[in-house]
Amino acid sequence: MQSPNMIPNSGYREYTQSEMLQRSKEFLSDVSRRRTVRHFSDRAVPRAIIENCALAALTAPSGANMQPWHFVVVTDPKLKAEIRVAAEREEREFYHSRAPKEWLDALAPLGTDENKPYLETAPYLIVVFQQLHGVSAAGNTVKHYYATESVGLAAGMLITAVHNAGLASLTHTPSPMGFLNTVLKRPAHEKAFLILVVGYPSDDALVPAITKRPPEESISWM
Repeated sequence: MQSPNMIPNSGYREYTQSEMLQRSKEFLSDVSRRRTVRHFSDRAVPRAIIENCALAALTAPSGANMQPWHFVVVTDPKLKAEIRVAAEREEREFYHSRAPKEWLDALAPLGTDENKPYLETAPYLIVVFQQLHGVSAAGNTVKHYYATESVGLAAGMLITAVHNAGLASLTHTPSPMGFLNTVLKRPAHEKAFLILVVGYPSDDALVPAITKRPPEESISWM
């Protein structure tokens, strides 16, 4: 087994406990404002902001540091329109044929349906792909470990980075999503994980009147 190449943890920054408490409170307050938005403005967003958010997501931990992800940032109106057509085709099938009643009942409070205009309106679609395996420079298959968990962590960090930048986002997961490989010309060993719609919320944006579960139902102290 190859010996690991270790370096000092020079990036760590220690805070006093009072600073830590204050920072944690401020972060909780800020992230608690985040809402999934389905009404977007077409207002332009500088590319550098989106690039920084994507770079932040790339710092996520991953199984054996395999980094089993690829982000495709879509801004081209023709591609966005093509994605919308394909996504709505799958969503119509879902809402009218495939989805069981209990699933539709669970979605009802969110007000969702097969119409996805935001896929064209929002300035950015970030399509997160999971790499089912890697490919070496020699063309050999490289196994990925905990790929789904790793991509989920990166996606969560991307959503948080977008919120931190002052933008709104929506996770969209039409099923199946194989059309994204075709539209975006991604290889067969990659599988679409989600579409993150990113931009400013429209001035008349509405969000569902829903709440999170009480903390005691989600956190246990042992």
